[in-house]
Amino acid sequence: MARSRYVITEPNRPHFLTCTVVEWLPVFTRPQAVQILLDSWSWLRSHEGLQLHGYVVLENHVHFVARAERLDRCVSRFKSFTARQIIDHLQERNSEHLLDRLHFVKRLHKADRDYQFWQEGTHAELIFSEAMMREKLDYIHANPVRRGYVERAEHWRYSSAGHYAGQGGVIEIDPW
Repeated sequence: MARSRYVITEPNRPHFLTCTVVEWLPVFTRPQAVQILLDSWSWLRSHEGLQLHGYVVLENHVHFVARAERLDRCVSRFKSFTARQIIDHLQERNSEHLLDRLHFVKRLHKADRDYQFWQEGTHAELIFSEAMMREKLDYIHANPVRRGYVERAEHWRYSSAGHYAGQGGVIEIDPW
């Protein structure tokens, strides 16, 4: 059986996950790059049974709370698909500085590709109670407020905070 870099301790229970761009590069300042993430989550919801309970996309990382029967596989597919699509997008836009950094970092870790987009592995934390779920969703939604990007969490476009405030959002989620 193949080793998984995505340690999901109890697949049918929700996990708090963090995925970070290598070198904390600010890739998600481009709406097209964010849309790739959103499209991937939407596809995983409709085709792989992913339940997405909350998310936030910041300029260089994402936090999300999700569950699925094979959450490790969903996370692997999410990272693989989004990396390929975002690298293609950067190449189309001739984003040489970012591509140079992604190529440099790859040489340290990978021999089978030209670029590395995401940091290795994924921080996955089992959510074991209602209180912890609320804590993690509050943490996710407060990220843009703590950084001073918005005054209210539901004003951040790339977050599920609007859903929980009754305003909807840019993609569907599975509210807790």
